[in-house]
Amino acid sequence: MEPRSQLQHDVHTDRTRPRGLPSADAPTSTVTLVEGSSFCVSDFDGSMQPHRADGLFVRDTRVISSWRLTVDGAAVEPLAVIPAEPYECLFVGRAAARAGHPEPTVIVERRRFVGQGMREDVTVRNFGPEAVGLDLTLAVDVDFADLFQVKEHRAVGTGDVGHRHVGSDLLFWVDRGASQRGVRVTAPGAHGTPHHLTFRIVVDPQDSWTTTIEVLPSLDQHEIAPVFPSDRPVESAQPAHRMRGWHDATPRIVAQNTVLSQALSTSERDLGALRITDPDHPDDDVVAAGAPWFMALFGRDSLLAGHMMLPFAPWLAVGTLRTLARLQGRSVDRLTDEEPGKILHEVRLGADLSLALGGDSVYYGSIDSTPLFVMLVGQALRWGVPAEDLRPLRDAVERACRWIVEYGDRDGDGFVEYQRGSDRGLENQGWKDSFDALVDDEGRPAVAPIALAEVQGYCYAAFLARAELAEAWGDGGAEEWRTRAEELKRRFHEAFWIEDLDFYAMALDRHKRPVRVVSSNIGHCLWSGIVDDAFADRVVARLMSAEMFTGFGVRTRSAASPAFNPASYHNGSVWPHDTVLTAAGMARYGFRDEALRVAEALLDALEAFGGQLPELFCGFDRAEKPVPVPYPTSCSPQAWAAAAPFEILRLALGLEADVPRGEIRLRPAPSTIGAVSIARLPLGSARVDIEASPQGVEVEGLPAELRHAGDLDSAAGTV
Repeated sequence: MEPRSQLQHDVHTDRTRPRGLPSADAPTSTVTLVEGSSFCVSDFDGSMQPHRADGLFVRDTRVISSWRLTVDGAAVEPLAVIPAEPYECLFVGRAAARAGHPEPTVIVERRRFVGQGMREDVTVRNFGPEAVGLDLTLAVDVDFADLFQVKEHRAVGTGDVGHRHVGSDLLFWVDRGASQRGVRVTAPGAHGTPHHLTFRIVVDPQDSWTTTIEVLPSLDQHEIAPVFPSDRPVESAQPAHRMRGWHDATPRIVAQNTVLSQALSTSERDLGALRITDPDHPDDDVVAAGAPWFMALFGRDSLLAGHMMLPFAPWLAVGTLRTLARLQGRSVDRLTDEEPGKILHEVRLGADLSLALGGDSVYYGSIDSTPLFVMLVGQALRWGVPAEDLRPLRDAVERACRWIVEYGDRDGDGFVEYQRGSDRGLENQGWKDSFDALVDDEGRPAVAPIALAEVQGYCYAAFLARAELAEAWGDGGAEEWRTRAEELKRRFHEAFWIEDLDFYAMALDRHKRPVRVVSSNIGHCLWSGIVDDAFADRVVARLMSAEMFTGFGVRTRSAASPAFNPASYHNGSVWPHDTVLTAAGMARYGFRDEALRVAEALLDALEAFGGQLPELFCGFDRAEKPVPVPYPTSCSPQAWAAAAPFEILRLALGLEADVPRGEIRLRPAPSTIGAVSIARLPLGSARVDIEASPQGVEVEGLPAELRHAGDLDSAAGTV
């Protein structure tokens, strides 16, 4: 089905910046290119500076720390940065004016490609009336710093890095015990000196000169194969092929709301760029958590992104589940917080694994990844992934549920708690994992073991998912899991509800005392369905109050809390994924007007950020600050934030499916969204087309075993 003619914004082609709200650009902007786990951070002129968090990063190591191009010793004046794909952009600049010429006549274009290294195609254009001779010089340095040394400004410098030049190649290497790292910068035709490559060229009038520079990293003296080799067209490279495949597979979405269209366009490209794969399992895509600092597999992040993208890219959820199942915990290791059945927190490939959590490449200190894993398997079944295709995950699901009951519930009280196994692990192991995230309203930090409210909700939903999977796979015990879920829901309300706060506690501490904080964690409790139906209205009212709702999103912590800080990481900031899951939870309990108000506020933030949501932004009130204030080190693109616009669309349309029961559910689009066309939405073995507007809904292409059942009953839930 082709999109209707009156809808003009295609998610694959519309790259215009929405207009309306003022811009919320950060005071110092950088250019970030991403391909798999490789990324590059530079200034707008393409340069990289070692004292900043710049550089080319491959396998969590900075393989280029300094990169500066000059013409006749002078910097090139930046004119424009033109993005093409997430891994590619064009830097356009001009050299200083030549003697006797009132204006510059030499333009320098640098087309940069990032992927397991870097390729830079440099073109010098002479628009003057006579030939020009010039020296084009590239200054390079390498420190092989670990990713987090760079982020935290702890890079130790280049004192132990060896280097030499051979012809037109610069070679750098270091041996720091665990492994040898190296990099070769090659520029055929250049004259090499230590740290410099110089081209001495003459460009005729109205003519151009072109060369290619490559950065080729190596590990243990084996050069990593470049993704964009200089002897092959870029269009034939694997990232270009993978991105075309991603574009072709994802649904074609057109929305009358221009802000939503721009956001979906940007998010679709960002998620495509954030995909990473295990070379031994190339068909299993997962998304890295975010650029630039989290270009690695994080269990919680990939699972929540998989949840939000499930209706639009179910293969992403399946690849994530398969990958995490392969890395599921097998034994008890207190350094890495590994336990049998536990789903990992993160995987790192850095130069210095002693800097990684637990000092190893895989770390398991996440209390919520395991129930989220089971939840996503259950949701994949609902969205039409065949039960037989999910059956290979059966043992992993069983081990995960056993972990929840046996290892997660440390003291047998029915709640899942966390406590790190050593001082090398994360002190806080929920999604709010900063050191000061769990401080109560009297300023006291909660002491582990800690039972987080939202984690109990995830476990509740995981038990219900396990019941549905048991029925689909022909196992016994479905009613036992449902009974366990209902008992958890009852006990959760008894233990976490604080009557004088009109809200649930953020957590229980080691003494089973409620952590008295009004927090966004309870929005996730709405999303999972663990909130007592009779108390949902009070929870929603508190979340929509001025202390929590900024006008652009939901704060992580109440503005009335003594620990509130709108410019903190977790104590008053706004996280888009947190906000949109809270909105989805409101809709689940029938508070659709409130849910749409929150979703529309996030769309306003999207407009201010130019169609790309950051990882988080500051939690100032909209009445005080008319645009959302950026958080300085926020990742962008970031998987959760990139998936959030798709969750907004799903929320706006009430889009839910229960393929085993033969149903897809939708409702007319709200007037603020307007008409929406979705072509080729994957649903089981079919691809369906949806036209939704404020006047109604049409669905075409449904297979015989499915029917459009209308609006979703609020009691049915979404997870």
